Amino acid sequence: MIGRKIHKIRKKRGLTLSELADRANISKSYLSNIERNLKQNPSILVMEKIATVLDVELHTLLEITSDSTMQPESAWVEFARELQESGIEKEQLKDYKTVLEFIKWQNRNCEGKNNV
Repeated sequence: MIGRKIHKIRKKRGLTLSELADRANISKSYLSNIERNLKQNPSILVMEKIATVLDVELHTLLEITSDSTMQPESAWVEFARELQESGIEKEQLKDYKTVLEFIKWQNRNCEGKNNV
């Protein structure tokens, strides 16, 4: 898991939980929750901050491989990265949420009509 990986690298670098949290500009309790896998989905921004302080590539923390059998959460991380690289800002996601909600609604309605 991501938390275990962060903990291992942090210890290897000789950093305390407080030092990593301070340098990454995140709270110590939040980092602790990530390391203990209580916080399962930290944001890409937080993960990038942690990776920078630990001096590792983001994909190292996320355990992304070039293998074509991508895990479901890795697929979401990759999707988020693609959105970010395409220039979509986090604040713009709410605009896309409306479109996604419409598609979900449309899919539900189409399923209902197919079952009649």
